[in-house]
Amino acid sequence: MADRVPLDFAPPVRQLRSLLLGITDDQLGRPTPCPDWTVGDLLDHLIGLSRAFTQAAQKKSGAPGTDAAPPPPSAANLPPQWRSRLTVVLEELAIAWRAPSAWEGTARAGGVTMPAVETGTVAINELTMHGWDLARATGQEYAADPRLLEPLIEFLSRGPAEGVPGLFGPVVAIEDEADLLDQAVSLAGRNPRWRPTSAAH
Repeated sequence: MADRVPLDFAPPVRQLRSLLLGITDDQLGRPTPCPDWTVGDLLDHLIGLSRAFTQAAQKKSGAPGTDAAPPPPSAANLPPQWRSRLTVVLEELAIAWRAPSAWEGTARAGGVTMPAVETGTVAINELTMHGWDLARATGQEYAADPRLLEPLIEFLSRGPAEGVPGLFGPVVAIEDEADLLDQAVSLAGRNPRWRPTSAAH
């Protein structure tokens, strides 16, 4: 791993940065595929997780987001310049995981210590799934990098079908011929056919 890292954060970060340009302030209260989370809540979550996983890559301890689970996200916490702030923390995240040392040994985020490769995979999955969430909630197109979807599907397939509280919902049944993105989304507990008008509120 001297010159290469297992997974590339650049594609999901680019996708999220592009999605941010298509989100308007009046969409912050819209529902998302994450139950009880609005678009604004999800953006606050992305800021927090980006900071936490950046610190995990840097092997920091005692930093906010490292030793304890994050508080529930809230749109009320968004800074006025949330687009530029989120762009910066996403770029910092991608840079941190570009270092081979980030993937070595263990890493700690949200009070959980795991092999660093697992932590990096969780972070990539968070960016990919929440990118899809934001795209669906705000009516934008989303195309994940297939080179990332295959390892994510393998990672998600190892989880229990009933889901992991606070992380993934129960697996959603889909057609056998579903494309890679729909497979990953369903394994992460989302309905690939979700639209804001179909949300139960």
